[in-house]
Amino acid sequence: MATARYKTSWIILLFVVRTIASAAFAINGVHAGVNTLTGQRPFRQEFSTFQNAGPAFDLYIQALQQLAQTNQSAMLSYYGVAGIHGYPNVPWDGVLGDNTGAIGYCTHSSILFPTWHRPYVALYEQLLHANARSIATTYNSTNAATYRAAAETFRIPYWDWSLNPTMPALANAPTITITTPSGVRDVANPLYNYTFNPLPTSPDFPEGDTVSQFLSTVRFPTSLDPNATSQPVKVNRQLQANADSLHDLTYQLLASEPDYTNFTSSAFSHGNSLESMHNMIHGIVGNGGHMGYIPNVDRLTTIWQALYPTSFTTPEASSYGTFTNPSGSLEDANTPLTPFHASPNGTLYTSTTVRSPRTFGYAYPEVQDWNATSAAQLAATVRATINSLYNPDSATEKRSARTREPGTRATSALAAHYQWAINIAADVSQLPTPLFLHFFLAAPPPSPQSWSSAPNLIASLPLLATPSTSAAHPAPRLTHGQLPLTHALLRLPVSDLPDLAPPSVLPLLRTALQWRAQRFDGGVVVSGEGAVGVRVVGRAVGARGAVERFPAYGAWEEWGGGGG
Repeated sequence: MATARYKTSWIILLFVVRTIASAAFAINGVHAGVNTLTGQRPFRQEFSTFQNAGPAFDLYIQALQQLAQTNQSAMLSYYGVAGIHGYPNVPWDGVLGDNTGAIGYCTHSSILFPTWHRPYVALYEQLLHANARSIATTYNSTNAATYRAAAETFRIPYWDWSLNPTMPALANAPTITITTPSGVRDVANPLYNYTFNPLPTSPDFPEGDTVSQFLSTVRFPTSLDPNATSQPVKVNRQLQANADSLHDLTYQLLASEPDYTNFTSSAFSHGNSLESMHNMIHGIVGNGGHMGYIPNVDRLTTIWQALYPTSFTTPEASSYGTFTNPSGSLEDANTPLTPFHASPNGTLYTSTTVRSPRTFGYAYPEVQDWNATSAAQLAATVRATINSLYNPDSATEKRSARTREPGTRATSALAAHYQWAINIAADVSQLPTPLFLHFFLAAPPPSPQSWSSAPNLIASLPLLATPSTSAAHPAPRLTHGQLPLTHALLRLPVSDLPDLAPPSVLPLLRTALQWRAQRFDGGVVVSGEGAVGVRVVGRAVGARGAVERFPAYGAWEEWGGGGG
């Protein structure tokens, strides 16, 4: 069966970025600690490593506290910087918006999605580094030098949700123990939440918006009450239920997608993409509340760029639009990444000018470009590193909360010779509310409250509803996602599924594959399901071979619709 194609007609629009005439805030990143001779740059570390960094972690917590305590009305406050992504829907650093129907500056469903996040995270890092440097000077003579040295090489951490599929435990406690200039203290934990002061009102947040009613940020809130609290146990339960999927999606995106357009966005790829994985984490962790930003999106972009250095931004029409970019406008490598200024004179960054992380003075452990003599050598080194991190021959028990039953296979899904997946296409403008699509092998449990962690759950895909701003002429807003299926098939007894070849798998899927739609608040969705299309796909996979090589992936074959 031929692979389905989804087409959208676009009216290509031109747009002009308007700014308020005043000195702009220049986002330079952090260049302290950079070796100007070799190009070596301090690493952003995975959180599980960074939390043991001693002085650097102490400074991180205090720097974040200081940012959170900055007056909420200030442009460089936590509230102001976090609001660049979405609410409050107001101009930042003098960059005015014309597209009043869009929320925030973030370039969702856009070719700019990966590159837009690079200066955004660099801004956050730049502010925290400045705070850390200032705080380091307040330590006494006994450890002053240690803390000042830690401040110089300070970079923010990231959370690798594929390798560590539960939230960092230190982010889930209201207080945290660190060494301050006054000694060891239990302090309010800025990783746990942010308390609004004052509570957001219109026009910052729409009148009656649910999220604006919370007194502080929450993850998977206990209710819609203003005093709702986070539910980290439920967050982690959902993360673990999707651990195999997140791991396989990460490896397959890096190992088998050489095209930048398909890599970037859920609007252009008909399967897996960076944005689709990003949306999964937002939905699973936030689940109707908030989610703090940790820069794994930029890390995956950096790794992918090292693997495929010649593929980059091509002109594409924006699907959703942003606060400044109208829906349907043509975006390319020279489109301004609003509202991020490269200099006080108002010059805005573009994808071209932020193409390398060297621009902002940081690196990730997987991509040490200063040690490579060529792009080809760097790519080979990174492939070996990715195979080591997400080894397709490794067992799945490390990632999943489920144990392997007797009579099932020990093979990793990534080591299978034929891989299966579910491709989802949805017109989110037609969805009544943000929701999850839960996929199961066999009928789901009777209680919807147990769907997200059911024993027979394959995976869950969040869909973030974005109703069209024009009731008279609603524009389709297609989004795509992919959920791996192989890991779930491998959990079946060999007696039920002797192998993964299509003649064995297809009859089973025709009767066993089912899916349900569920609102973030737990309610079952029965309307709007016509906006969702589900297709089963598969592909042959060759052996990986040498450690610095990826498996040989065949083209996806479409095998028809799935479940209901």
